[in-house]
Amino acid sequence: MTSPPIRHPVRIIGIDPGLRRTGWGVIETEGNRLVFIGCGSVEPPDNLPIASRLLAIHEGLAAVLGDFRPAEAAVEQTFVNKDGVATLKLGQARGVAMLAPAMFGISVAEYAPNQVKKTVVGAGHADKNQIAVMLKILLPKAEPKSADAADALAIAITHAHHRQSAALRLKVASA
Repeated sequence: MTSPPIRHPVRIIGIDPGLRRTGWGVIETEGNRLVFIGCGSVEPPDNLPIASRLLAIHEGLAAVLGDFRPAEAAVEQTFVNKDGVATLKLGQARGVAMLAPAMFGISVAEYAPNQVKKTVVGAGHADKNQIAVMLKILLPKAEPKSADAADALAIAITHAHHRQSAALRLKVASA
């Protein structure tokens, strides 16, 4: 008779990139159990030039990563909207959001917005209120102060549910 494998909690940071507000949310997952650790947002002043805002986002995320020490990270993929300039700027914030964990040696998974909504709410076109309601159920101790922090927690939850298949995809891609 073999004993079941010992599971250790895995700390995950979800990041919702944006130039005005980059949301972050940290959870731990152990088996099917999710535990809220912390959340917030990095908010560089609007009057800064774009390079300085990107630096502020990086420094803010680096501080969060240093404080919470996650083992894995997940970032929301950019959706392309009609405004190409806005999409490009969001892509720059997303690059910083992926760079910060990578500099800490943390692997970064990516999830489409519809996949995040489908995982957390059960529908790919859920609205912010539906996500907030499900967050209260899945992480009762979480009280995100902004929609960006709530989205980041939803991204972390998505990674918790899909991390095994994400790891397999990374392994196959690097082979």
